[in-house]
Amino acid sequence: MRRALVTGGASPIGSAIARALAAAGFTVCIHAHRSGERAAALAAELGGETCGFDIVDAAATRAALADLLRAGPIQVLVHNAGLHDDVPLAGMSEQQWHRVVDVSLTGFYNVAQPLMLPMIGTRWGRVIAISSVAALMGNRGQVAYAAAKAGLHGAVRALSLECASRGVTVNAVAPGIIESPATDALFDRDKLAQLVPMKRAGTPAEVADLVAFLASDKAGYISGQIISVNGGMA
Repeated sequence: MRRALVTGGASPIGSAIARALAAAGFTVCIHAHRSGERAAALAAELGGETCGFDIVDAAATRAALADLLRAGPIQVLVHNAGLHDDVPLAGMSEQQWHRVVDVSLTGFYNVAQPLMLPMIGTRWGRVIAISSVAALMGNRGQVAYAAAKAGLHGAVRALSLECASRGVTVNAVAPGIIESPATDALFDRDKLAQLVPMKRAGTPAEVADLVAFLASDKAGYISGQIISVNGGMA
């Protein structure tokens, strides 16, 4: 059975992705850093496993992945871990910049690099990075977040070329405004109608359905793409 790793797997989008991959027949490992109890509960529900480490800590990440790889290769990596610390660049501290960029972008390297050779060795794999509409459109107060997610786009396109002949596809999914406690607090119905042509927030399941498709055999000829799930936002 193919194994999948979802970083940030206890978040609303991460949990939906884990459920969709489990329903598609993958054995799912749910990564968490500060949400270990939620990750463990979800893994128990799905018959999967968990791993806990700080994705910014390269040595800890490599050690945790070495443990996972003892049971066999990870053939699907969904890099969903990320955070934002919204503040205008003029008032942004160096710590705020690095905190945001390191989780999304350096974290992608820290997780993907140890998994690539074992994945390539199976001649089948899927790498899916979760980006954001902010990387495509920009957003006030999110210079670091937009930069980190846009960096993922470049990494995805380059890595897809490196893996193209090895049966491994590499893509990014860029959600727009997706239902969660945080977005529910920020966007009322009128604001959503102004920002989103479909006049509603998306659901985590709608993001997860696309991720599950990209992780399937049916998506074997799709690689190097950044695909938006944003209700028609330009």
